[in-house]
Amino acid sequence: MTVTAASLASPASPALLHRVGDRALSWLDAHRDFFRLTPEDRATGSATIERLKPIGELAINMQVLFREGVAGSRQRTRAGALLDFAWRELLDGGNVLAALQQDEPHSPVPLEVYAPFHELGHRHPGLEAALAVTRRTATWTALEMVPNRRLGVLNAERKIGLTPSADVDQALARTWLGQLPEPWTVQLHIAYDITHTVFHLTNWGEAPDRIPPDVADYLTRYLPAWLDDWADLEHWDLLGELLVVDACLPRPTLDARLWERYAAAQDASGAMPIQHAMPEGDPDLVFDQVHHPTLVAAFASAMATSRALTSTAG
Repeated sequence: MTVTAASLASPASPALLHRVGDRALSWLDAHRDFFRLTPEDRATGSATIERLKPIGELAINMQVLFREGVAGSRQRTRAGALLDFAWRELLDGGNVLAALQQDEPHSPVPLEVYAPFHELGHRHPGLEAALAVTRRTATWTALEMVPNRRLGVLNAERKIGLTPSADVDQALARTWLGQLPEPWTVQLHIAYDITHTVFHLTNWGEAPDRIPPDVADYLTRYLPAWLDDWADLEHWDLLGELLVVDACLPRPTLDARLWERYAAAQDASGAMPIQHAMPEGDPDLVFDQVHHPTLVAAFASAMATSRALTSTAG
């Protein structure tokens, strides 16, 4: 085995890893009403879709917290209340998704947002019936989308108990990461493609063993350099996603140096800026800028804390 600087890195303490997520969850809970769809959002399908994505990401975060078992009693109670709020208040018990499915029957967004709620026990029979009709059309499999997005749709189908509508291995082979290109060509959009390929392939960190050995070896070799690059650029949103990828590897580094920089970037309120420092101004606009990196911080914390505790127990 090749010895690298990353393999010699000291891992962050579980306490630091957990603290990042606890503070992020507190901010998300305190700003829950900002996730609401407005009448203006519902006026057009594209606006609805954009406002639904954060709700789906919120549900995924709560799912990861419950699954990894790293939440304390206070966190677990807060996460449960947030999930219930999202389903009942933000999605009207799934009726918002069913309405979008009726308006745009071949949009994969209702399926993708519904999947984590379904896995956690929430059901909307009308939406599921509409999805079943759509999936019987040739258009469903012919929809054009970027390869890592296709993996996301296949994973969402699996999450609600449906047979994936395409071959997962073939879908992975068409992604940037699946082809193992030159690592020095990674730019911002490619880096996000890499992280989402890993998220969808592993079901948001649930099954790291679904990463093929050659892909895991490639990430083990080159991920440390990408982490350093985006940390130096203070791009906290992308750094957080790459830290999740690290936590999905067979031997995660959980690099203390990187995690300390990441934790230091977090605002005292618990919000994580997307890049550099926290923005200021209108609360609605600030929320739009920081809700995603804060959701990522909660996700990265849950995954890294779980791997750290597993390693300690081992």
